[in-house]
Amino acid sequence: MILVVGGAGYIGSHVVKQLREAQLPHLVFDNLSSGHRASVGDSPFVVGDLRSRSDLDEVFDTHPIDVVMHFAAHISVGESVREPAKYFENNTVGVLTLLESMRAYKVKQFVFSSTAAVFGEPEHLPIEEEHSKHPTSPYGTSKLMVEQMLSAFDHAYGLHAVVLRYFNAAGAARDGTIGEDHHPEEHLIPLAIAAATGRRGELRVFGTDYPTPDGTCVRDYVHVEDLADAHLRAAKYLRDGGVSREFNLGNGHGFSVREVIDTVSRVVGQQVPYQEADRRPGDPAQLIASSDRARSELGWTPRYPELATIVGDAWRWHERHPQGYGDN
Repeated sequence: MILVVGGAGYIGSHVVKQLREAQLPHLVFDNLSSGHRASVGDSPFVVGDLRSRSDLDEVFDTHPIDVVMHFAAHISVGESVREPAKYFENNTVGVLTLLESMRAYKVKQFVFSSTAAVFGEPEHLPIEEEHSKHPTSPYGTSKLMVEQMLSAFDHAYGLHAVVLRYFNAAGAARDGTIGEDHHPEEHLIPLAIAAATGRRGELRVFGTDYPTPDGTCVRDYVHVEDLADAHLRAAKYLRDGGVSREFNLGNGHGFSVREVIDTVSRVVGQQVPYQEADRRPGDPAQLIASSDRARSELGWTPRYPELATIVGDAWRWHERHPQGYGDN
């Protein structure tokens, strides 16, 4: 059975949906601090906190868990700069608590949601797995510390981990049933959709003087359903005897903030109003992935790499759910 920690969140819920469709036994574990109970449908669900050893031990004691997937992180780069203690406590110490519980119950297969933020400002593009790592935010540092922990746990205890480094997760389920609903929302595509539809004020574009073709940040957007598919492949890889490994997950092509705004305007049929603002601390100019390793070793290929498809799926969900999941 697969334990999905943080499975009621944005990416976790899409993984849970694919686990359910594949009829793979799983259990969702979430404290619902930012996730949504409605997003996991009729999948088995337990309310619990990553930082609570007793909550975790109860799950491992009562369910035949053999693989753990982790999605229970705080993810705001800006907030991590303002409140680093919150990020290290949850994203790093929380995972240590989870690993200690796994070790006590002899669960030795772990799929970890990491991030392109571990790399910091890239020295070259695209970014491969061995690229130097100098995170520019406490968020990125909190994830890199877990990657280093996992390497030590593998060496000392034989705990095998697949580290999946996302670039920019975006989009929604293609059938429109689940999508992205953060409070507060900080991701560009849902913010641009909300601005275009008048559900919020003008979008803020942070930085127009980057060394990029149009001066705005460039990011590698990867469809959330493609990310979910990579997690199922990672679990199979571990169950088939795979060793600990890191994989970058992206499309290998970057889109600027201005390109995203233009695409949202076309898809929604309304212009995205925006104002320019200063750069945010911790934002690299460009992040573009090399996903060659995931393609060759996991057999993973993004099925929905086009920005218009990613935006279109996000818009479909937001159009059908103007109030999100309605539980906040």
